[in-house]
Amino acid sequence: MAPILKHFFSPRDFNVTTPSAALAAEWSNPSNYAFTILLLLGGDVVARALAQLVGGWITPVAFSFGWVSYATSAINSAVGENKLMPDSDTPCCIINGKNGNVRSNGSWILGRMVRDYQYWMDHRVRERTESVLNDRWELDKKIAESKLPGSGKDVSRPNQAGLVVSFWKPSHTKEAGKAVPDILYWSGIVTSFLQLGIASIPCGRDGDWSVIFVTAAAIALCLAQGSLRQWRVEKWACRRLDGRSKKNFVLTRGNGAQHAIVILSEGRGLDLEDLATGFENLDAPSITVFARMAAVVLGFCWILLLITSSALAADAWFLMAIGGVGMMQNIFVAGWSRKPEALGIPLDFHGVMGEKKVMETLLKVESEYENLGRSMLLTFFQGDLRDDEKARWDVLKGEQKEREKGA
Repeated sequence: MAPILKHFFSPRDFNVTTPSAALAAEWSNPSNYAFTILLLLGGDVVARALAQLVGGWITPVAFSFGWVSYATSAINSAVGENKLMPDSDTPCCIINGKNGNVRSNGSWILGRMVRDYQYWMDHRVRERTESVLNDRWELDKKIAESKLPGSGKDVSRPNQAGLVVSFWKPSHTKEAGKAVPDILYWSGIVTSFLQLGIASIPCGRDGDWSVIFVTAAAIALCLAQGSLRQWRVEKWACRRLDGRSKKNFVLTRGNGAQHAIVILSEGRGLDLEDLATGFENLDAPSITVFARMAAVVLGFCWILLLITSSALAADAWFLMAIGGVGMMQNIFVAGWSRKPEALGIPLDFHGVMGEKKVMETLLKVESEYENLGRSMLLTFFQGDLRDDEKARWDVLKGEQKEREKGA
């Protein structure tokens, strides 16, 4: 018989229990390779969690899967891109309330403020928004009835209408550029202690100290990575106003947005126009040599920890549980909404204006705050104005000049 035919037709052992036994053994005590592979997943989640919480001496982002991946990519960011903070993940712009200058936002903080606005807006803003939507709904019903009697009842309530402008001032009691701890901050501390508690079980049960050693070393590296001063420099990369300029700022997603957030600085707080530029867009971003070297050293330490963890043959489920708990905390921190004071920009509510027509809102804002409504005009009306609209703006401008003469 030819060798190849002999290979196919020779008797073989047939045992359907072999795969079952292998799978049962792996799930009863996962191999060390499973944990080391998981350490390489989810680096982008860790980066966002760090961006949320950095700013103080302690950054409680829990140890999780993905830290090794993040630490190695951070070397490229620090050495090649001259930065640690990630890019803003929410498109928006900031408008100078005096001259109408518009800047695209490059700041993580401002992007998250706009993204989370539905979470932290004052209840009076929410009420005014509901009123604007109802007014628009009634108008749409009347228009439908005028075209076809009886059709008004079929008009659905709009999800967006007009423009709502809220007014905020920097807090008198909380310092700008200093984050106020919130539930996201404390969750990292609680999670770290929980992880140490899980890691201590093998040590107390049979004297296996390897799990708690790896866990404690990983937590120490997490804290060291987040304690770099460079994070604070990049997160609040702007000047303070300190009375030198009473700028007003408008944060919005742009033309078609439901909300515009006005910050009346009164010469206090951070220069948000500077902040919107973004650290990465500066002509000469000032990342220190120490920050670059620290990123390299920490990345090397994480690789050493990866190699060390691969030697742990027993109690792998404890390591998986520790990493899983940390990953849940990282996902929670990276995606959860926060108030401005938790991002280092504490604000106090000052008022709200909103009408079912965007032009009506801007005219009302301009009548109260000179140049503020006009500064938003080019953003929300990028084409030519109608003659009647131009006339209304001209009348308003004349009234403002008369008031200045009277003063």
